[in-house]
Amino acid sequence: MAKYINADCRLCRREGTKLFLKGERCTSKKCAIDRRPTTPGQHPNSRKKPSEYAIQLREKQKVKRAYGLLEKQFRGYYEMAAKRKGKTGEVMLSLLETRLDNVCYRLGLGSSRAQARQIVNHTHILVNGKCVNIPSYQVKVGDVISVKEKSASSALFAGVKEARVIVPKWLEFDSSKLTGKVISLPARDDIDLTIAEHLIIELYSK
Repeated sequence: MAKYINADCRLCRREGTKLFLKGERCTSKKCAIDRRPTTPGQHPNSRKKPSEYAIQLREKQKVKRAYGLLEKQFRGYYEMAAKRKGKTGEVMLSLLETRLDNVCYRLGLGSSRAQARQIVNHTHILVNGKCVNIPSYQVKVGDVISVKEKSASSALFAGVKEARVIVPKWLEFDSSKLTGKVISLPARDDIDLTIAEHLIIELYSK
């Protein structure tokens, strides 16, 4: 499977906003956006006015990179959302938020979505008591997400019990037991990234 292997901070600089791809580094003085707020490349911050297509493309790339998806995967979420009731953009964002790797990130089990994805891949996570190692697994209302008993005592989760993580209102988390629960589907205002999803829908609708 294809995988992006270059510097994550270049992606944030290219999109001109923090995508929180590096965990704690993104909130420290080492953040690339704070140190070099210019686009990467030989001619940063070109004065050329972007076209309508360019604006739509950048919005799509921003969201795709924030959630760590490839183009085929991301378009699949759009097509899935287009078949469901409701506003396509909001449904698509809800589907992205309810990916298992993103839920683990929202619960604070991983400092970034990339780390949360790795935690799921390495079989540390249980959903309703059963091991799930598929990052794209869609959680449902009522699902209980927990850390394996053997993994809970590892250094990987040592700091989670003491960390103060702000969990979105559609989730609940017991840090002492490393157990979370999906209490509702995420609403549009529960998503903290600045996203103009209508631009993505316009791009894919062409």
